[in-house]
Amino acid sequence: MPRLPEGFAWGVATSAFQIEGAPDEDGRGPSVWDAFVDTPGKIRDGHTARTACDHYRRYPEDVALMKDLGVDYYRFSVSWPRVQPTGTGPANAPGLDFYERLVDALLEAGVKPMATLYHWDLPLALEDDADGPGGWLDRDTAHRFAEYARLVAERLGDRVDHWITLNEPFEHMALGYALGEHAPGRTLLLDALPAAHHQLLGHGLATAALRAAGAGHVMLTNSYTPAVPFSGNESDLAAASAYDALHRGVFTDPVLLGRYPDLSAYGLGDTAADPSALPFVKDGDLAAIAQPLDGLGVNYYNPTRLAAPAPETVFPFDIAEFDHAPTTDFDWPVIPSGLTQTLVDLTRDYGEALPPLWVTENGCSYDVAPGPDGAIDDHQRIDFLDAHVRALADALDQGADVRGYLVWSLLDNFEWAEGRHQKFGLVDVDEQTQDRTPKASYHWYRSLIADQA
Repeated sequence: MPRLPEGFAWGVATSAFQIEGAPDEDGRGPSVWDAFVDTPGKIRDGHTARTACDHYRRYPEDVALMKDLGVDYYRFSVSWPRVQPTGTGPANAPGLDFYERLVDALLEAGVKPMATLYHWDLPLALEDDADGPGGWLDRDTAHRFAEYARLVAERLGDRVDHWITLNEPFEHMALGYALGEHAPGRTLLLDALPAAHHQLLGHGLATAALRAAGAGHVMLTNSYTPAVPFSGNESDLAAASAYDALHRGVFTDPVLLGRYPDLSAYGLGDTAADPSALPFVKDGDLAAIAQPLDGLGVNYYNPTRLAAPAPETVFPFDIAEFDHAPTTDFDWPVIPSGLTQTLVDLTRDYGEALPPLWVTENGCSYDVAPGPDGAIDDHQRIDFLDAHVRALADALDQGADVRGYLVWSLLDNFEWAEGRHQKFGLVDVDEQTQDRTPKASYHWYRSLIADQA
């Protein structure tokens, strides 16, 4: 394993809805994901997240696991409906009390907290607002998000230095508002674009609120995937370019460059030159979005292969499979070089506008049964993580400024529409007893961190 720079940070990541459970405890309100899970047919095999990993009660065990692992950072998310049950009004003190206990336990264990303010669990009352389009389609949600950020920062800002505003706004827009595969389950296709813009506006306003509360390090976390053309044909190259503009450009250009990319492939005109082609962009929005950042979070899992669309395809691309690539249990192709490409491409394409990079999620789903001795030999995950850390080192050698690497995930958890079927954790969580069992990959990662110290 190559030696990474001195001070390089190691960590693990989770999200509130996927691990906390306790949906009715201490005044927490319902989220869009609570409603989505309760809708028949939305979650594979009818799995629920009512208990999840019971982290709300068992967080001391999980902090002890992180201390033993030797990580520098724990990236967790704050549940908005736990802090503001309806998304407006004063803070729910018992909800913030939980995060205060968690943060204090982390600091006592020598683990630095990295708090994500939004990992898709919008308060249901904001989605069901009868006075507007609802959720992130409503411009007012961006302002509500900034107020929520202020409340959290006022309570935790003296102990939390590293903040992330949003997690993967592309996935939340695409799966939640365009395709209906995630909460809130809308199927608006390109009419979901206001949900992208209002998330970004919320990010900018929340960044300002965090700065006002004294936050020292603020990031946005996006998913990134190299857009790989199916062939060298002009039509396949155009499809890859169109996809990249939507997935990477829409969620990075406004933040770092203060403008949207050219979305003419989607029939919207040259939105880079003329923001008025997007009627939901108001005067001052792009300036608010382009707040200076201390880092950019990169979630990487795999590249995406794009081909020219068939005549009946709504979007200007079709997604194609990679030939001969191994896959995880999620059927995602395992291509570590895509992480190198992601980091190097960001460095090249954004230049001086790019803040330092953090790999805030990288991991894989493999379901491995315990052996006769109870040990879980998930050697596939070790191979995956080892190859991706090496790919990160390659990016460093090529000039990318990467400051940290966080594994998704500490725990096997509730994997959204897949329920409990996808196992991303370094630690197995028994769904009946909630007992935690570190896997072989946990021990490998602990050794890697110790060797790099």
